[in-house]
Amino acid sequence: MASILSTKILSASQRELLLNANQDFVEYNAIHIEFLPFEIDENFDYYVFTSQNGVNAFLKNKGKSNLTEEKAFCVGEKTKSLLEQNDLKVVEIAKNSLELGQNIEKKYQKSSFLIFSGNLRRQELFDMLIKNNIRYKEVHSYNTYLNYKEYSRVFDGVLFFSPSGVQSFVEENQLNNSWAFCIGETTAAEIKKYTNQVIIANKPTIENVLVQAIKHFRSND
Repeated sequence: MASILSTKILSASQRELLLNANQDFVEYNAIHIEFLPFEIDENFDYYVFTSQNGVNAFLKNKGKSNLTEEKAFCVGEKTKSLLEQNDLKVVEIAKNSLELGQNIEKKYQKSSFLIFSGNLRRQELFDMLIKNNIRYKEVHSYNTYLNYKEYSRVFDGVLFFSPSGVQSFVEENQLNNSWAFCIGETTAAEIKKYTNQVIIANKPTIENVLVQAIKHFRSND
């Protein structure tokens, strides 16, 4: 039986995946999110969400506005699903911020964008917009704080869901011979600074990260 550490508290159904596969696991939140108050500028063509945190921050502040129709660009299937659950129309979806910026460059150069981001956001999307003189405004909508926790044991696998989660974990721990399972390429790029034993999910979902870990350790039993 493999031992697995999840750097995110899992839902009941996600835990069931590991339990049904007879995997021993520990879970904790490597990061803490603080949502911020802000005004929503309605003078933009599209709203951009690079994470579910941006969506949740938007929803907390939406009541202050007079919005009747929101057209959204987003990163990831989970972000898309959360937007659609709250009746926001998704126009474009990409697997990461760089791909989203490339889509905007190709098809939306004359449009304007309101981007909901956090304090640890990446720069690629903004560089693409600046390079192409595309009008945008950034809304600092949430803060991400690293939640440090030290473990005395070594896990067979560690599950990572964001670059900031990686940064939080390695502050107090070493991977040694642990396998790192990552939700996407940007998270993998961060963990590759510390190990070459990296497996990336086929789809950028928590469930697929779990499936990759289960498949890996089942095949190595």
